[in-house]
Formats: sequence, structure tokens, C-alpha cells
Amino acid sequence: MKDFFSKLLTGMSLGIVVCLIPNALVGEILKLIIPYIPFLETVLNASVIVMSLLPVIIGVMAGIQFKLTPIQTCSVGLAAFVGSGVTTVMEDGSITMAGIGTVINIGLTTALAILFVQFLGTKLKDWTLLAMPALTIFIPGLMGLAILPYVKNSSLIIGNVIMYLTDLQPVLMGALIAMIFSVLIISPISTIGVATVIMLSGIGAGAANLGVCASGVGMCIASYRSNNFGTAIAHVASAKIQMRNFLMKPKIALPMILTAAILGGLAGVFQIEGTPYSAGFGLAGFVGPLKYLDIVGWQMESMIISLTLFIGLPIVLNLLFIKLFETKLKWVKSEDYKVNYE
Repeated sequence: MKDFFSKLLTGMSLGIVVCLIPNALVGEILKLIIPYIPFLETVLNASVIVMSLLPVIIGVMAGIQFKLTPIQTCSVGLAAFVGSGVTTVMEDGSITMAGIGTVINIGLTTALAILFVQFLGTKLKDWTLLAMPALTIFIPGLMGLAILPYVKNSSLIIGNVIMYLTDLQPVLMGALIAMIFSVLIISPISTIGVATVIMLSGIGAGAANLGVCASGVGMCIASYRSNNFGTAIAHVASAKIQMRNFLMKPKIALPMILTAAILGGLAGVFQIEGTPYSAGFGLAGFVGPLKYLDIVGWQMESMIISLTLFIGLPIVLNLLFIKLFETKLKWVKSEDYKVNYE
């Protein structure tokens, strides 16, 4: 069971990186440039479109982890897409596709589909090519679609808890929200989804961004010695790369959580704000700092605050806490952050 869980989470982590990093890297920057170079809007649209393919890619990546056949792997991807919530059937019968779906439900549907195709194995014989994709869509795929509303409601409960924290005094609220989002970003739960569902705004959204930033920068620093440079830098755009490692050994996130607590408290002090649609991105595409500057204005003071809280302090604090937990307490080691692509 542990091996199954590990392979599933690895597939989900890799799928998230493949689909979300292109937009995370260039999305917000392109929005600033497009008014002057209009043809770049096509590039932006392409990066947004591929995000909606996240369920398929997660299914395929998971299938590769389980060493499924090409037909089985593609069938799992199709089932994950059906149960993801990416598509919506309108009243006129048309079907729209938007967003990335509900990540938890994508994982559950993928797990069901993998178990299903493994159960079928070679039982279909000559009918495998024709029957396996259809059966996988109609059975585990529709099962995933059936449980989707309940999974969404569970996400809403989590969102309501976070919303309650926004009613507390700013410094404590900022610290708590930042800590929560620093954990959510390395879990199967979508930080963007939670922030959007509860319409997290103001200081709450700013603190959420700083929490995500704390994890992204921290995981980048902590994983540098065990991974190549490109993999380490990718953590800044999506710390979910570490989802498998975190769920297997949660204490690897302690340095980042402590960093997030301090940054979140400072969000209350310096009134770092955001919007429901920017909360949860952190430094990915520089969405967090750019949205803050967009709200308060591009004055020298706000730019210094932005650079300090989103880049300077996350680096310094994470370096201190990582050194504390690695060399002094010996609770974690660099190998704990190794990302396995095989």
C-alpha cells in the first residue's frame, strides 16, 4: 500500500509541474508585456490551455510510475480527466473547459483507474484496445465524477477554517494563514483552489502568498544538494514537487513552516495584500509580489517591502532554519528532499 501511495503521489507531483510551471513562469510577466507586444497573447493563451490538461497528464504520469502499458496509461489519463471537474456542461448542452480541476479528486480518480486497469490486466485479450479505454472511462471515471461534489465540499470546509482565521487580529491571522498555505502548497490540496473557493482577499491573500513563497524558496534551498539546479529552481514555481517526500516524511517542511509563520506575521504588520485569484501563487510567475504592487502602487517603499518579504527574508530565514534542523537538531537531511523521476 505504501508503494502504491508513493507512486501515485510521484505521478501527481510530476504532472502538476509539467502542466503548471509554463504558465507560472511567464503568465504574470506576459500580462505586463502584452499591451506593447500583442502577439505574445498567443503564448499566454497556450500556457493557460495546457493547465486544463492537468488531469490527463497526472493520469499518464501515474501510469508511467506503475509501469502500465500505453493503452492502460492513456485510459487512466482519460478517466482522471472525466472525474477532475475541469469540464462543465452548460444548460444549452455545450461543454466548457476551464481551470485545473479538483486536485484531490484527480488523485482519487487516478487511483481508482489504476486499480481497475490492473484488475483487468490481460483479461480482455484481443478486445483490449477497444474495450479498456471505454470501460475505464465509464467505471472509475464516472465514479470519480460522482464523488466530485463531496470532495469539493471537503475543500470548502478547509476554506471556511481559513476564512475564520481572517477574523482574528492581523499579525496572528497572517502567521496562521501563511503556515497553513505553506503546508497546502506541498499537499494534494490546491492552494489556488482553496483561495478561490473562499474568496480569500486582503491581508489573508497576502499572507497566503508569503506562506507559499516560504515553501517554494525553502524547498529550493533544501533540495539543491540532492537534485540538479533545474529541479531545485523549479520548486520556486511549484513546491508540490515535494508532495511525495512531504507526505512520507512531514517534518521536512518544518523549516519552511517556521519561515512562513514569521513572514505571515509581517504581512499583518506591513499590510501585504492580495486577491482571491492571486493568493496561492507565491513567487510563481511573480504573481504574489506583482499583485501586491498593483494594489498599493509602485512606490519605492512598497517595492523595497515587496523585495524584502517575497525574496530577501524567505532566503535568509529558510537558510537559518534549514541549518538548524539539519546540523543542530539533525531532524532532516538533504537526501530527504531528493526528487525521484523514475
